[in-house]
Amino acid sequence: MKNREDTMHIRLINPNTTASMTAKIGVAGARVAAAGTQVSATNPDAGPVSIESHFDEAVSALGVLDEIRRGEREGTDGGERVDAYVIACFGDPGLLAARELTTAPVIGIAEAAFHLATLISTRFSVVTTLGRTCIIAEHLLQNYGFAHHCRKVRAAEIPVLDLEDDGACALGRIIDECRRAKTEDGIGAIVLGCGGMADLTDEIREAVGLPIVEGVTAAVKLAESLVSLRLGTSKHGDLAFPRAKTFTGRFDYLGS
Repeated sequence: MKNREDTMHIRLINPNTTASMTAKIGVAGARVAAAGTQVSATNPDAGPVSIESHFDEAVSALGVLDEIRRGEREGTDGGERVDAYVIACFGDPGLLAARELTTAPVIGIAEAAFHLATLISTRFSVVTTLGRTCIIAEHLLQNYGFAHHCRKVRAAEIPVLDLEDDGACALGRIIDECRRAKTEDGIGAIVLGCGGMADLTDEIREAVGLPIVEGVTAAVKLAESLVSLRLGTSKHGDLAFPRAKTFTGRFDYLGS
């Protein structure tokens, strides 16, 4: 782990395979990073083009783990060491498994956004894409211990790729839902529930008039803090490196 005066490298992993979204996530992360922080963004070579269900998350998790393994190899092969990873999908797919593969911090954008929202408000709501993904966000709120801070998980009812293909219309629907949350939920802040919204924070904040917490940027700043504090993923207990064993069939490359 590096001292606070050193530069650091944060790798943003978009778990889907849509390159335009990966580029947007990288720009958003770099915009908030400190002057000495290098931000790189990547996505798996195979997997879903968007993540909108439990099934999509399960498939994408293996791609996330492959990207963590790739980042770790880069550091050992003489390339730029990755000091922290961000999983840039609001379902935080593969988060705990990813933490097993590295001593670097690994941060999911949902967990990061929930943490920061509680530091600036006593209650918040989440505005996400499709209604079916509200349940996934509710599960995360329960698992992370933030359910009592969240008034409601709301959906703008837009497919994730509409954020790439029909951005103006998607932005309008997100703003409308955020305004309803402000009026109806008794909240002090809103969490944006999709990594594909990473470039919309300023416009939504200005239109809605509430603090808007976006997970990619929140995770970058938390990652910088952990690296500066020399805090890495514990290898004592359940997040220890996986035990060496044989994997068969198409997963044989995971064996060691």
